Amino acid sequence: MQNIEIGNLAKKPTGLIMGTDYFTPEIIDKVSEVLDNYMAIGGNTLDTAYVYAGGKSEQAIGIWMEENKRRNDVILLTKCGHPNKNGPTINKKSIDEELDISLDRLRTDYIELYALHRDDVNVPVGEILEILNEHVESGKISSFGGSNWSTARLQEANEYAKKNGLIGFSFSSPNLSLAKAQDPYWPGCVSVNDEILAWHEQTKLPIFSWSAQARGFFTGRFTREDRSNEALVRVFYNDENWERYRRAEQLAKEKGVGTIQISLAYVLNQAFPTAAIIGPQNHAEMLSCREAAEIPLTQDEIKWLDLRIK
Repeated sequence: MQNIEIGNLAKKPTGLIMGTDYFTPEIIDKVSEVLDNYMAIGGNTLDTAYVYAGGKSEQAIGIWMEENKRRNDVILLTKCGHPNKNGPTINKKSIDEELDISLDRLRTDYIELYALHRDDVNVPVGEILEILNEHVESGKISSFGGSNWSTARLQEANEYAKKNGLIGFSFSSPNLSLAKAQDPYWPGCVSVNDEILAWHEQTKLPIFSWSAQARGFFTGRFTREDRSNEALVRVFYNDENWERYRRAEQLAKEKGVGTIQISLAYVLNQAFPTAAIIGPQNHAEMLSCREAAEIPLTQDEIKWLDLRIK
């Protein structure tokens, strides 16, 4: 499994990152089973957020780490700054408060990877960078990135950081998948298109992709005629994505692997560093992801899969 160099982290995150949005202390046995399986395949990075399961995801991870003495074995990626009913939360007061609460829930005094769940374009990037750099200097976080940030704002932020001697964004976390979203999953979220892809190919800024397997679009459970999953239909059902599905299925047969594995390999074989946030809930699904992480794809295969080559 590939590892990703991020900022000033001594330990490198693995290419497969474990999603934990459904974790709660009430299902701690299930949480332990999933995380033990994840660690067994060589994974080391857990993705959570201040808002996941109303904060219970962070709590569950904290319990698991403490009870099993695994804090030193994992890299934590958590997020702040998700809009709430009162509006945007990208400001010093909210970031300071949410970070301290996350640290308490996770039962730790530092977080390796910290991300802003959304952007607020009304706040100057310099102001945001000053806040985040303070927390790096204090030791509460090691590196930071943007989740669902535009490449324009990422570019502006890192140019500001370079000019002012600050640490900039060391990763981005949009949706990158073989199936291309025609409609946002949720308000304010970002899915990678050709323009964003080209920017990352140029800058080499790593992507940690959420919904890397397109919400199960490539599992074989869905067809053009089956429109029962309204969210999947809204986001992914179009002729181009069904052609991508056909090509993934064809390449999978040629390589003797699963179509869903080809879709994950697509994310992990980009021309810049990438990791995929995954959500397997049993041992077989975990092994499938591990096998997919070992499938090499050429750049011509990547471009053929996503229709850049006819």
